[in-house]
Amino acid sequence: MTAGRFQVAALSAALALCTAMTGPVLAQKKYDSGASDTEIKIGNIMPYSGPASAYAAIGRTEEAYFNKINAEGGVNGRKIKFISYDDGYSPPKTVEQARKLVESDGVLLIFGSLGTSTNGAIRKYMNEKKVPQLFVASGASKWNDPRQYPWTMGWQPSYASEARIYAKYIMKEKPDAKIGVLYQNDDFGKDYLKGLKAGLRAKASMIVMEEAYDTSEPAVDEHVVKLKASGADVLISITTPKFAAQAIKKAAEISWHPTHILSNVSASVGGVLEPAGLEISQGILSASYTKDGSDPQWNADEGMKKFYDFLAHYDPKANKLDTGVVFGYAAAQTMVKVLQMCGDDLTRENVMKQAASLKDFAPDTLLPGIRINTAPDNFAPIEQLQMMRFKGRKWELFGDIISSEMGN
Repeated sequence: MTAGRFQVAALSAALALCTAMTGPVLAQKKYDSGASDTEIKIGNIMPYSGPASAYAAIGRTEEAYFNKINAEGGVNGRKIKFISYDDGYSPPKTVEQARKLVESDGVLLIFGSLGTSTNGAIRKYMNEKKVPQLFVASGASKWNDPRQYPWTMGWQPSYASEARIYAKYIMKEKPDAKIGVLYQNDDFGKDYLKGLKAGLRAKASMIVMEEAYDTSEPAVDEHVVKLKASGADVLISITTPKFAAQAIKKAAEISWHPTHILSNVSASVGGVLEPAGLEISQGILSASYTKDGSDPQWNADEGMKKFYDFLAHYDPKANKLDTGVVFGYAAAQTMVKVLQMCGDDLTRENVMKQAASLKDFAPDTLLPGIRINTAPDNFAPIEQLQMMRFKGRKWELFGDIISSEMGN
């Protein structure tokens, strides 16, 4: 009996010692659905089909980047499981896929889903469920509303900020311009148009025609013909890639040569200008916050060296001319940075806390001088752009980096 009691006492002491040693360590680890000692589940929704399928490169690049991170040991020892579904750029389908990711797949968060109307369709749901809707791939201003929607955050510069830059450029370079606007008839297009008018201020009457198109239309040719007939000598294409390429082609076909400004989301050499025709794309203007993967000036850039190395090893089929590839890489890098900052507290609340605490973060593919900054009252990570002109086979940057923060 004495020996038995001794064994029990010894076992109890050993268990107590083990608890004392491991207790504080275990207490530091906090998980919500989608996170564990070994894995972090991230959801994503992309238009792998439908009218905006040109953006599918973003999702494929993000998956490749997470594969790279996993091959290097993961984030704080945890592998990322990236679950990406197709919504065909259809809001009802986006809702269906978001519910599947949250309620069936049990993801920790949804990251980088594309589209303004599509993300708008799930924003209320994500906030009611208190699941991060992080780094939305859309420049709508409404993603920066932490008071009303504390679980939703954008990533790229807002469409309104970009449009104000174009307005400023036009007023300086073509003060007597007659502006024709081709825009997508949804929140994406209307946000740009609103920013353009705000930037033109009292000179908003410079806009002689606003021509809207729906994504269900097969082509925008008729709209381009109408815009030419309006007498416009400046064309602003607030369009997604498929329609941007169509507009460039049609303008050339009808011998219309306005000053043509493309929204940044359609400034892809590989995804828009090459399909439209490089020869007829010469002189087109846009603005950017990312480096151009096709531009030799970045060959010696340390960040782009890492990007090219990533492509060679993890995404060899990707088109480095496609801005979606550059975008997806930088967005995924930002997501990984936030997860690293979370440490062992992988709760949804802490994910949002860390996402709102980024300070001067510079992903490899952002232009020099452009930094990501967030705060609890600022859910707009990137607020700077630089004008550029297409020449030869690449974009040429000009002018200064313009920050919307400074009211420039």
